[in-house]
Amino acid sequence: MSSSTLSIGIVGLPNVGKSTLFNALLKRQAALAANYPFATIEPNVGIVDVVDYRLNRLAEIVKPKQIIPAVVKFYDIAGLVKGASEGEGLGNQFLSHIREVDAIVHLVRFFDDENVIRAGSVSPKDDIEIINTELILADLAVVEKRTKRSERDLKARSFVETSAIEKLYRTLSAGKLAINAGLNEEELVTVKDLNLLTLKSILYVYNISEKNISLPMQEGLPEGLYLCASLEFEITQIPKEDTVEFMEAYGMKVSGLDKLINKGYETLGLQTFLTAGPKEVRAWTVKKGSKAPEAAGVIHTDFERGFISAEVVSFKDYAENDGIKKCKEKGLVRMEGKEYIMRDGDVVEFNFSV
Repeated sequence: MSSSTLSIGIVGLPNVGKSTLFNALLKRQAALAANYPFATIEPNVGIVDVVDYRLNRLAEIVKPKQIIPAVVKFYDIAGLVKGASEGEGLGNQFLSHIREVDAIVHLVRFFDDENVIRAGSVSPKDDIEIINTELILADLAVVEKRTKRSERDLKARSFVETSAIEKLYRTLSAGKLAINAGLNEEELVTVKDLNLLTLKSILYVYNISEKNISLPMQEGLPEGLYLCASLEFEITQIPKEDTVEFMEAYGMKVSGLDKLINKGYETLGLQTFLTAGPKEVRAWTVKKGSKAPEAAGVIHTDFERGFISAEVVSFKDYAENDGIKKCKEKGLVRMEGKEYIMRDGDVVEFNFSV
């Protein structure tokens, strides 16, 4: 995964609302939202800002020339159909698009509309099973190919790789996602090049109708997020000053889109650190557990290579003391070395030598 930009592919059956959701994320009509299969062929790609109130507070203090939020790259991938793993509906082409993303948002139809064609299923559970089956079958074909290659060249196959392949084959053959194979860190490294679809984190998003905004999660479905894609798009089209009142009318405190982006971060174990100066205030994305040199490398590879130390203060301390000067006077700024594990909301200045 690119450490600086998270990429998420929106997948699902045709006509479940993928392009409507994508347009809502981009706050404009970017994708063709049409009522027929394969309205989207090539994936539409959009960059979406991650809303972070901390940036505005930092900007109040340092008065930068610009504010740069963290971003998520969303791919609106064409609808998959039953038989996609065998090439149905341009399936192989679509599956290759999914391989390029870090995580998958599986959009599931949870609304009734006689004007919108329902492609291939009669219930949310069916939607999920059809898509998962196609992803599993596509992965199984990849694993079988690796198995045959390994049999031809046993010397190249390590014990760890053999174990990983066997676990994957067993799991996928049983109709389960590869993420359930129980691979350890070492095994995951040996099969990373397979780029399996069902080893990616999957976030289930249920596209509901406006009248069901406050609907409780239905039993028997994977845990996920409820949102109304058409309503979310509508929210983006009204004046900003009217959005709070509009959302309150539907009992919404936070937009479904913000929930989606935050859930994406949570699903992938990501967090944000901040930099603040007269040139810019900026949010950066790293994996939880990243050490200071890795975080420096997100800004520039030279920073990681020549890392010396990091001056770190929590956002809370920075905000409460109106900047770095008072934080230093109060001893709130810490000088951290190569083993420091970054925390969400750290305000950082890296020292390096190249």
